[in-house]
Amino acid sequence: MIRFEGVTKVYDTITALRHVTFTIEKGEFVYITGPSGAGKSTLLKLIYLAERPDSGNISIAGWDYKSLKEKAVPYLRRNVGVVFQDFKLLPNKTVYDNIAITLRIRGFKEREIKERVYEALKMVNLRHKADAYPPTLSGGEQQRATIARAIVGEPTILIADEPTGNLDADNAAGIMRIFRNIHSKGTTVVFATHNRELFRNTGMRVLRLDSGNLVADEIG
Repeated sequence: MIRFEGVTKVYDTITALRHVTFTIEKGEFVYITGPSGAGKSTLLKLIYLAERPDSGNISIAGWDYKSLKEKAVPYLRRNVGVVFQDFKLLPNKTVYDNIAITLRIRGFKEREIKERVYEALKMVNLRHKADAYPPTLSGGEQQRATIARAIVGEPTILIADEPTGNLDADNAAGIMRIFRNIHSKGTTVVFATHNRELFRNTGMRVLRLDSGNLVADEIG
């Protein structure tokens, strides 16, 4: 499902990732961890093609980056849902419209959009906030809206960059329950966090980065 082969990414004089190799199988739930600056966000950006590797190769859901043309990038991204720490919701659009926008861009009919949006809102326990605007929501509610937006297109891969970083313990626990529920339905989940308590004793796979190097592939 996800394969990195000797991947290196350099920004100016800083090596964000150095010869990183790993494979994530379909349906796995994998945590990416390490201290700030370890390369977690860069690794995720490479998965959804916000960045390209400087060397090595990546393949995602059957797409090989070395042979991938720019016009095919939007089609690859349909396989990948992304959840950001800072939400990236449009403040002047309702929760419903924030989630529906990606389906409208792809040309879905409004009837199907409505069905998919409300199903996604139901999964994150936010259906009652469909007509609310993001600034009126709590941090936990905004993060749940962001997750709904990421899953409404039914991606095969869901990646998350520190999605609990700005939340208190109760909201973080609720977000983790949602991710586990999504994973139970067969979605491959890649979850970046510096918080070891989130994966301690979970039995889930953990990839640990340090200074751009993959230093451990272990079980949490």
